[in-house]
Amino acid sequence: MEQYFCDMHIDIISVVPDLLTSPFSHSIMRRAQQKGLLTVATHHLRKWAVNEYGQVDDYQYGGGAGMVMMCEPLHKAIEALQAEGGTYDAIIYMTPDGDTFNQKTANSLSLKKRLLIICGHYKGIDQRIRDAYVTMEISIGDYVLSGGELAAAVVVDAIGRLLPGVLNDETSALFDSFQDNLLAPPVYTRPAEYNGWKVPDILLSGNTKKIEEWRYEQAVARTQARRPDLLTD
Repeated sequence: MEQYFCDMHIDIISVVPDLLTSPFSHSIMRRAQQKGLLTVATHHLRKWAVNEYGQVDDYQYGGGAGMVMMCEPLHKAIEALQAEGGTYDAIIYMTPDGDTFNQKTANSLSLKKRLLIICGHYKGIDQRIRDAYVTMEISIGDYVLSGGELAAAVVVDAIGRLLPGVLNDETSALFDSFQDNLLAPPVYTRPAEYNGWKVPDILLSGNTKKIEEWRYEQAVARTQARRPDLLTD
């Protein structure tokens, strides 16, 4: 059996951890965990609630609508998880005002060994936790979700598929969109002709060098047409 030496552990703190059950129980993320290459552990913040009623949020100082996730539960949760497993390479807070997540960030995080992701909810978390613990703040787009759970699932998926041994063909991820700031070229599969629609002859030629050149040209053309901003980065 082939052995791999990458073993990443990701802890996720959430007030609705059940939202994260399905994303990590199927397909590539399930395979990564079965191979022992990735461990994802979700933790219910109410385990560290401030009272017997499970309270983890309170009204914000200064007034205004919406509740805020409290300092005490988050502080206790982070300290407990670090005491159990050691210091994190990064403590990430999922928030609409964070840096926009991209492939470069995914590549960088995939080289880490131990990550903690805090899922925001309500109006977010007390700023003091952000100041004291958070090392990265990530957004997956310019819109607001009900909480950070779905965003966290996106980040974990993007990171996990890059770990050595996760994909059946490890070269596959090298040709994904946004690697080298290019969108992926068009792809085709069998049959070579269907309903009068034909696969480009070059892909059937067997000429690997020419095929690679064609794919690169197509990637550049698609990027220029759809995301010209990537070519100027």
